[in-house]
Amino acid sequence: MRLLLINANTIAAMTDRLVAAAQRMAGDGIEVTGATARFGGRYIATRATYAIAGHAALDAYAEHAEGADAVLLACFGDPGLAALREIADVPVIGMAEAACREAALIGRFAIVTGGAAWRPMLEEFVATLGLADLLAAIRTVAPTGREIAADPAASAGMLAAQCRAAAVEDGADVVILGGAGLIGIAELVATDVPVPLVDGLAAAVAAARTALQAPRPVQAVDTPVESIGLGGRLAELLARRGK
Repeated sequence: MRLLLINANTIAAMTDRLVAAAQRMAGDGIEVTGATARFGGRYIATRATYAIAGHAALDAYAEHAEGADAVLLACFGDPGLAALREIADVPVIGMAEAACREAALIGRFAIVTGGAAWRPMLEEFVATLGLADLLAAIRTVAPTGREIAADPAASAGMLAAQCRAAAVEDGADVVILGGAGLIGIAELVATDVPVPLVDGLAAAVAAARTALQAPRPVQAVDTPVESIGLGGRLAELLARRGK
């Protein structure tokens, strides 16, 4: 079975890192391939780049989804997730949604991530999942996810401190380390934090594995959508799909 991992950021090296990590997590029987957004911000850190990333994720799906049995949107905040699910004929897993739902099974959860602009965006995102009552806190550090990914060890201490604060001061039962740039940080800081940590990619891969084993959902009747100015494959997809 093939799992298509879409990185809605435009850094190909990050896609390679995510694919390698996801392949290790997926194990035998699942081939993970990657697709990098061909336009947009280098790393999503604002509402504007988030909005553009939703379009880029749809474009990447249209270009690379042939032969995929499931899609993993590997960008915390899940830009374009609902739209992807509307046009895809395979399961689509959002990294942020999977992490939040896994954490919610444990109890009240906090999210620790890079970039202050993410706080209100993630508060709104969690509310759309119906999990606002379980959100203990969202804590951010100054470095962006891109900067953290460039030197994970340099940021591990500050991230661990925020995870501890989320547990001790905010009452979180579990903490999510959110962001494509924070993959693997949970392993570095787990012994320094008094509550469980959730790695967003690991949660998404586990959800994808479950989805791959489940029957495919019945698709709604297609409604063609005319468009202009889009990439050729995305325009073709919209012309024959939709709800």
